[in-house]
Amino acid sequence: MSEAVESELANTEAPSFVRPGSEQDKKKGEIPAAADMALEDINPVWNRLFSENKMLDFFERLRREDPVHFNESEVAGRYWSLTRYDDIKAVDTDHHNFSSAHGITVGFPIDQPLPEGALDVKLFIAMDPPKHDVQRRTVSPVVSTRNLAGMEQLIRERTCSVLDALPEGETFNWVDLVSIELTTLMLATLFDFPMEERYKLTRWSDVATAVPGGGVIDSEEQRREELIECLVYFTQIWEERKKNPTGDFVSMLAHGEETKDMEPLEFLGNLILLIVGGNDTTRNSMTGGVLALNEYPAEYEKLKRDPSLIPNMISEVIRWQTPLAYMRRTANSDCEIRGKQIKAGDQIIMWYVSGNRDESVFPRGEELIIDRENARQHLSFGYGIHRCMGNRVAEMQLRVLWEEIMKRFEHIEVVGEVKRTFSSFVKGYTELPVRVTRRK
Repeated sequence: MSEAVESELANTEAPSFVRPGSEQDKKKGEIPAAADMALEDINPVWNRLFSENKMLDFFERLRREDPVHFNESEVAGRYWSLTRYDDIKAVDTDHHNFSSAHGITVGFPIDQPLPEGALDVKLFIAMDPPKHDVQRRTVSPVVSTRNLAGMEQLIRERTCSVLDALPEGETFNWVDLVSIELTTLMLATLFDFPMEERYKLTRWSDVATAVPGGGVIDSEEQRREELIECLVYFTQIWEERKKNPTGDFVSMLAHGEETKDMEPLEFLGNLILLIVGGNDTTRNSMTGGVLALNEYPAEYEKLKRDPSLIPNMISEVIRWQTPLAYMRRTANSDCEIRGKQIKAGDQIIMWYVSGNRDESVFPRGEELIIDRENARQHLSFGYGIHRCMGNRVAEMQLRVLWEEIMKRFEHIEVVGEVKRTFSSFVKGYTELPVRVTRRK
């Protein structure tokens, strides 16, 4: 890794997972009802739909009337929204015809150059075989079943400590005191990152996925500066781990035959992928589960009567929440989906949040049903070669959390306004005000 990383990247633009795909966010006023908009005017890549929790009616209409839906913008070019389960799964498992190499979020048209100064960052989730396979294989031992078995006791001890410290009878933000705290501790473990500075990881994750002006960063310049800080910090860790590996993600990359000579931008891309992947799914499902059980109190009572439902409930929460709303692929050649003519280079947006509510697969899909028989068939982790590498980590953290919640609390009550992330990619929360009642 170059020792001059900071100066080398000083005048370049750092990457983000999220590119602007909708002009609608610039419009003020009330969002129209889904039924009142002309079909061709519906653009699901509209961050306000998600921050105001109004997206589901739009997806229900698209599933019913136009499940392969076309949009085009000057910024992002041509993109198609897939909203039905079977179409999403078919594209997600066909990496031969639908490439990941041009990005995983709505972005710039592939026949146009990147804006001046933009970084051509590579991350293995945005690669096709064979390079994807060898890079994923390099770091996957960190989250292997065997490795996780040794981590469960540590996760449980931390979870107990966090839950025991929660104030009773006082309103607090579950996102800050529980979801962020637990996922940040886990990220620090997976990276063998200094615990006293672990909140840098959460910050970098938020910065990477944030929409400028949405409450996390003000500009692309700010994103660039903070993510280059991330790269410089981790470059120092890389040099240490080359000499003294510890079995963490950075050690695996520094010593992997296919990754030890990565360029700085490739290293940064994979850091962002691993940080965001380890943060968003678990963190927002930890929050989403509390919210869901408040919205469906009969399911909360069902859980109290039968805590053995927790493992299945975790899958159902991940389905209901869908922490990453979509993933993108790019058509390698002209093709057809449900009679729509897709051109080579068109972006295909697989809306997991919609497929997870497809009534043909999940009856009463809008509802949380903790003993749903096919809950594990959800799309939230993706399918095929890009299926989420850390899915077992997420499931274990969530299972342990709810096992310990049920031992301690009679009830967790949502008592104020829920505030959601301003993003159509990360479907998450910034505030969930709650009060807890401990068991007597």
